Amino acid sequence: MVGLGNPGPEYALTRHNVGVMAVETLAGRWGGRLSPHKYTRCEVFEGRWAGHKVVLARGRSYMNESGGPVAVLADHFGVDAERVLLAHDELDIPFAALRVKQGGGDNGHNGLRSVRRSLGTGDTVRLRIGIGRPPGRQDPADFVLRPFTASEREELPHVLDRCADAIECVIADGVSAAQNRYNADPEAGNE
Repeated sequence: MVGLGNPGPEYALTRHNVGVMAVETLAGRWGGRLSPHKYTRCEVFEGRWAGHKVVLARGRSYMNESGGPVAVLADHFGVDAERVLLAHDELDIPFAALRVKQGGGDNGHNGLRSVRRSLGTGDTVRLRIGIGRPPGRQDPADFVLRPFTASEREELPHVLDRCADAIECVIADGVSAAQNRYNADPEAGNE
């Protein structure tokens, strides 16, 4: 599982880093944290969950250069692209909603585009984390690099817990089960 985002404290709490936040939440739930990895340009947590060896990671490159670290990480751990799970922000999904997806296009997301180019395929599993559209005429590129609003920050821990739950469901029960359980907006009561 790789959380896509940007490095550095100035980006840590921005919408574009919600994928990283999700992976960090899961590492914490499992009693660990991401640490610099010697052979990749990533911070990594290695462990076991539900009988599976798992690797949680975040690249130490900027979002639009995510592909290189993800490809090196997959190669180092011998993981095929269709078994890589990418957690990332998604403008076209309302804030707090999740969508689990296998494959698909990049939908203009620079991190996904970079990963697709580096892996040579878009067949990864994706946890798309809704951040909603920018208000008014705000540039989407500016919107994703801004921190969450106060009300969003209040709800964010619950969103990140649902992200961790969804990732655990993918590992234990597969993509289809995770889609059935998490591909509905939280307000719909389908948790």
